[in-house]
Amino acid sequence: MSVASPVAAQLQALGITYREFRHPGRIFSLEQAARERGQLPEQVVRSIVFRISEQVYVMVLVAGPQQIDWSGLRKYLGQSRLTMASPEEVRQVTGYEIGAVSPFGLPHPLRILVDSSVLEQQEISLGSGLPGTTIFLQVSDLIGALEKAEIVSLTSGT
Repeated sequence: MSVASPVAAQLQALGITYREFRHPGRIFSLEQAARERGQLPEQVVRSIVFRISEQVYVMVLVAGPQQIDWSGLRKYLGQSRLTMASPEEVRQVTGYEIGAVSPFGLPHPLRILVDSSVLEQQEISLGSGLPGTTIFLQVSDLIGALEKAEIVSLTSGT
């Protein structure tokens, strides 16, 4: 039996119902991940970390295939410039490797933005903190657990 992921540990502590899924091998695309999970690509939530300024970061949760409107994100954050965090920065800020990033179990509080595209599904999957493993949970539980998360429209078409 495998050890519970860092995300699972926090969800257990919060009393949130979830289930873990371990992929049989490496993941090469969003479509492959969704297919192996028995989900639509829109149910796979990506947790993307952006650097706003020196040592200031924000995490954006977005439904699988959706693309973040950078102009809209800069405007929402009141920033003229921002960049995606490097893999090293993601590790430093979240404690997780890219592909396993989650808004749960973070070593320090982080501003979380949830794109409205995430709210279009009832059940979603997101990073567990462990490579190759994902967490399934209800969107209502995600939003309830992320009390300070900001719900925003940051993708084209939303």
